[in-house]
Amino acid sequence: MKFFKLTVLILFALIIGAALSYQKIISDILIPQYVDWAYETERKGLESGIPLNSRELALAADIGIQKPEKVRIVHVEEVPFPLENFALKTLGEVLGFIGEGITNNAQAFGYSIYVRNGYELNRPKLAHELVHVLQIESSSLDQVITQHFSDIAEFGYDKAPLEVEAFKANKQYAADW
Repeated sequence: MKFFKLTVLILFALIIGAALSYQKIISDILIPQYVDWAYETERKGLESGIPLNSRELALAADIGIQKPEKVRIVHVEEVPFPLENFALKTLGEVLGFIGEGITNNAQAFGYSIYVRNGYELNRPKLAHELVHVLQIESSSLDQVITQHFSDIAEFGYDKAPLEVEAFKANKQYAADW
C-alpha cells in the first residue's frame, strides 16, 4: 500500500510540475525557435516579394508605417508555418494557427506579408496586415510574436489585442480602392 501511495504522490507531483512548467517551455524553447524561423521567413519574403504600388504605399503611410517602401507582398500556395518542427506544429494546432479546417490567408512577418494565392488582398484586408507590420515596426518581431502567442492563448484569436487593433483597420479602411 505504501508503494502505491508513493507512486501516486510522485505521479501527482510530476503532473503538477509539468502543468506549471509548460509556459516556461513555450516561452524559453518554442517561441525562440518560432522567432528564428519567422526572421528567416521575413528575409526570404524581402528577397522574393513585390513592393507595394502607389495606392498601397499611401495606405501604409496613412496607417503610420515609417518605412512603407520596405514592405513586400509574397504570393504563396500556402502561408508558411514551420510544420517540419513537431513541437511548433503542435503549438500551432493548439493555438489555432494551423489544423484541419483552418486556412491562413495572410500573415505579416516583419515587412513581408505572405498572401495565399487566390485570396483577394483588398484595401481593408491589406490595411489589417499593414497594422501588423506597424506593430512589428514599432517594437520588434520577437516582441510581437511573444505577445501574440500569449494573447491568443489567453483571449483567443478574435479577442487578442493585436488582432482587435488590426480588425479596426478593416473597418476604418472598409471602402475598397
